[in-house]
Amino acid sequence: MQKSISRRGLIFLLLLTFSLTGCAKTGTVSEETPLVRSQVIRLDAAGQSAAYSGEVRGRYETQLAFQVGGKIVKRYVELGSVVNPGDILMEIDVKDIREAVNIGSAQVTSAQSQLTLAATNLERYRKLYEQGAVSQLQLDQYQNAYEVARAAAQQAEAQYAQSANQMGYSRLIADSAGVVAGVSAEAGQVVSTGQPVLTLVQGDEREVEINVPENRIDELRQARQIQVRFWALPEVVLNGQVREISPVANNITRTYKARISLINPPAEVGLGMTASVTVENTGAKPVVYIPLTAVYQTGDTPGVWVVENDTATLRPVRTGDFGDGRIQILDGLHDGDVIVTAGVQKLREGQKVRL
Repeated sequence: MQKSISRRGLIFLLLLTFSLTGCAKTGTVSEETPLVRSQVIRLDAAGQSAAYSGEVRGRYETQLAFQVGGKIVKRYVELGSVVNPGDILMEIDVKDIREAVNIGSAQVTSAQSQLTLAATNLERYRKLYEQGAVSQLQLDQYQNAYEVARAAAQQAEAQYAQSANQMGYSRLIADSAGVVAGVSAEAGQVVSTGQPVLTLVQGDEREVEINVPENRIDELRQARQIQVRFWALPEVVLNGQVREISPVANNITRTYKARISLINPPAEVGLGMTASVTVENTGAKPVVYIPLTAVYQTGDTPGVWVVENDTATLRPVRTGDFGDGRIQILDGLHDGDVIVTAGVQKLREGQKVRL
């Protein structure tokens, strides 16, 4: 009996020991503070700025083309050539045009012969009518034949003049002074009527052509200051102003083409140079872009986890445009705020975090 009691007492002591050990271990377990990815919010106190890459273009650019089609036989200018009014730029083969002129000349001769014959017959029958030898009907028929012959002669002369004009159109002649900024056809190439073959830049005015996203159009229109820099001229900084913005977006890039006029550009600024256009909008309210992964949606209200004193707090925000994995925050964040940018679904209000 005593041995049984002693055995029970030993088992009880062992169970009590394990129980105390388990309690001690449970008391030492603490929640692990998660490590989060963060970002510091920086708002430009002076306002927003955006930079666009562009190319230096001429203020007045003309696409030159032949008024007749044919095979180009000569090109007298090169890329960058300076031309004056009246200079011959290109020529096309005139063989077919010359034959058309010859055909037109022959048609004029034939039509004039028919007109002469019709006039002679009319005069003859007019005299016969006065003598009472023919009727009024016969005279009217020859009068009508004369009118038809005269119209045919006028038509032949007009067609001949058109063919003769095409002889002149076989030469592409500069209408004004300028610089050849583009060559899109070579000797031996067959071109159609109206197909651009040369680009002529007139005058010394220079612009920069940029492409602007649709969400930046209003900012560009309201820009207080535009500065233009050039990759090849790092020391040159010019002021610019918006001259025009295309009302139609590009079908592929969905951006709008804009022209920035350069104010007093030096002679070193050449056509085709790469430029960087910085648009400052000092009157706009500062905004910031953050990663889309930083937004935590609760119901209809988006929020962002803000870390302060190593504690996460969900702050409601007002969002704007988004794209390329980023979203615009219009209100709710301040300069210097530290936000969580990844793993926002695993956080809870007031949770301690490590940065």
